[in-house]
Amino acid sequence: MTFIRVSIDGAAAGLYEGYRHASAGCKGYKSRRAQMPHVTVRKFLAHVQAALGLELLAGEPGLDRPIASTQIQKPGLALAGFTQFVRPDRVQVLGQTEISYLGSLAPAELTRAVDGLLERDVCCCVITKGLPAPDILVAACTRTSTPLMRTGVTSSVCIRRLLTYLDDLVSPRCTLHGGLVDVNGVGVLIVGASGIGKSECALDLVLRKHRLVADDVVEIRRRGEDLVGQAPPTIRGLIEVRGIGILNVAELYGVTATRDHKRIELHAELVDWHQLVVPDRMGLDERTQDILGVAVRSHKIPVKPGRNVAGLIEVAARDFLLRRLGRNAPLALTERIRRQLEAVETACESNDKVSTGDVPILRTLANPSEVHDHIEDEVE
Repeated sequence: MTFIRVSIDGAAAGLYEGYRHASAGCKGYKSRRAQMPHVTVRKFLAHVQAALGLELLAGEPGLDRPIASTQIQKPGLALAGFTQFVRPDRVQVLGQTEISYLGSLAPAELTRAVDGLLERDVCCCVITKGLPAPDILVAACTRTSTPLMRTGVTSSVCIRRLLTYLDDLVSPRCTLHGGLVDVNGVGVLIVGASGIGKSECALDLVLRKHRLVADDVVEIRRRGEDLVGQAPPTIRGLIEVRGIGILNVAELYGVTATRDHKRIELHAELVDWHQLVVPDRMGLDERTQDILGVAVRSHKIPVKPGRNVAGLIEVAARDFLLRRLGRNAPLALTERIRRQLEAVETACESNDKVSTGDVPILRTLANPSEVHDHIEDEVE
C-alpha cells in the first residue's frame, strides 16, 4: 500500500508540474499577439452534429480541411460570379435564397456557379431548412472533396448556433501559470514568480467568501473582446498549498466557493518588494496588460512578510468596480488640488488675504505632481 500511495502522490505532483511547465510557454504573453487556431471540419461536425442535426451529404474525404475563422459566410454573390471576397476558412451557409437561386439556373450556368465557389477551396458548405441539395452541387462537392452538410433548422438559428460553437472551438487561447479568483464579481488573474504566494493569496480570498476559478494553471480563451479563464478539467476545484498539499476547495468550503469559468477583468502581478523599483503610489496611471490582444487593467502588488496581499487584491477589485461607475479617487484628489491652487493664485493676483481656513496654503504651487509628492511625504 505504501508503494501505491507513493506512486499516486508522484503522479499527482508530476501532473501539477506538467501543467506548470506547459504554461511556461506563455511567459511571452505580454507582447504576443493573439494567435488564431483552427479546427478540422471533422471535429467541427462531431461537436455540432447533435445540436444542429447535421448530416453529411458529400465530400467525406475532405473532413480534415481546416476551419480557421469564427465567422460564417453567405455565398450569394459568389454563386452569382463575384468570388473575389470568398473566405475559404469560413463555413459557407446556403439558405433558402441561395438554393432557390441555384434552382433557377440552367444546368450549364448552375455548374459554372458551383464550380466558381468550390474553386476557392472553401472548407465546407451547410444547407439549412432541410432543403434538397441540387445534384450538380452534390456531384461537384464529391469531385472536389468539399464537405457538404445539411441541417433542418432555419438559417437564422443555424448561423446563431454556428457562431457560438465556432467562437468556442476556434477562439484564440493560451495557458498561463497563475490563479483566477472571482472577487466581488470581478475576475482577478493573479500571476507572479513561482513560490511568491499566489495560491496562499487565492486561498485567503476564498476564506473571505470569494470564489476560486483556477489555481496554478489558467486556460484562457478570447471571445470577442472578452477573456474567459478556467482551470484544466483534471485539477478543477483543487488548490495546491505548499506545506499542506492539494486541497479540494468545494469539499472544504462548499460548492459556492468555486466556479467553472470567469471573465478576466483585472490582472494582479505579485512582485517581490525589493524588485519593484517604483511602486504605484497614486494610481493616476492606469496600467494595462496585453493578453491575447486584449488590454486588461493591471496592478503590480509588492509582496513582503506581513503584507495582507489578499486584502489588497480585494480592495483593487472594489476600486475597479467604482472606476467603472466613474468614481476615481486619484482624479478627484487631483481636481481638488487644482481648484485649491487656482484659488490661491487668484487671491495672490488680487492681493487679497488668503484665509488658511477657506483655502489651504500648500507648500508648493508648481504643479499637482509635486503636491502629490508633498502629501505622500507628509503621510510617511
